[in-house]
Amino acid sequence: MTALVSLAPLFWGAAQAEENAQLIGDADRGAKIFQKCSGCHQVGPGAENRAGPHLNSLFGRRAGSIEGFDYSDSMDRAHNDGLTWTLRNLDAYIENPRALVSGTRMSFRGIKDPQDRQDVLAYLRSFTASPQDIPESAPTAIRREVELAPDTLAIVGDVAYGEYLASECLTCHKRDGADEGIPSIVKWHEEDFVVAMHAYKRKLRPHPVMQMMAGRLSDEEIAALAAYFATIE
Repeated sequence: MTALVSLAPLFWGAAQAEENAQLIGDADRGAKIFQKCSGCHQVGPGAENRAGPHLNSLFGRRAGSIEGFDYSDSMDRAHNDGLTWTLRNLDAYIENPRALVSGTRMSFRGIKDPQDRQDVLAYLRSFTASPQDIPESAPTAIRREVELAPDTLAIVGDVAYGEYLASECLTCHKRDGADEGIPSIVKWHEEDFVVAMHAYKRKLRPHPVMQMMAGRLSDEEIAALAAYFATIE
């Protein structure tokens, strides 16, 4: 499958959109990088939902809001929690989809290079007429979802302590990995778990209960929980 882009200038005629896109990154370069996404997503005139929803008018759109697309339960919850596709949230999502929406069906590990992400977002920006989140500063000023010090990511979690702390988590999240309206956190990659919890702690991820729970935890306790849930058999 290929992205539907070749006729975009004829149909969209969005000179302002293209100009604003360049405030984010290099849209032409982003079009090339986007090819790795085009197997599941289409964008441009005539774009349709495939394995993933179409990406027209993406900026400023509420997550999980394309009519007729069958979203995961986790994306539906993100929609209900108010997640909106701003530049900042999109950057966090394509860097690590499961760190922002834990149970997403998007089987993609993410784009780790910040410049690559900015260029892809610049490309996608050109297909949104009036986004709500156009940056006024240079692309290098775009923040990730959560910036963690290397020392924080390097903390080795105590599995036994994590098991002790996990009792409160397990009142909602199932130890057997079942997803019954609440996403599974069993066998999560430890770094993904840590990033997600710190995003809740700093109120960068929307969910009042998780923000409250994460806000009570120290860096060491988050690392311990991450270690425990990563090792559950």
